[in-house]
Amino acid sequence: MTFEEFLPEYLDAHAQPATRVIHAAGTIAGLTVLAAAVVRRKPALVPLALAVGYLPAWCSHWFIEHNTPKTFGKPLYSLRGDFVMLKRTLRGRLR
Repeated sequence: MTFEEFLPEYLDAHAQPATRVIHAAGTIAGLTVLAAAVVRRKPALVPLALAVGYLPAWCSHWFIEHNTPKTFGKPLYSLRGDFVMLKRTLRGRLR
């Protein structure tokens, strides 16, 4: 499966606006913590960056979408999909 084949399936798994907002916030927060880890040279913050980014997103799948996060099946495609969805969400181009 290519990423182009995966993306529509990924976006369908994020049908609810609340899920997309939670994902966008988590992605931005996770990147912020990751940047702080790099700037401060504190690799111990990397797990925190992952938790800040992924835990709210996963909860949105379980409690809002009632589905399984795509991260569990295709983690790299899912991460790439997060950035595509974030870009589209910020530009107002997602459904």
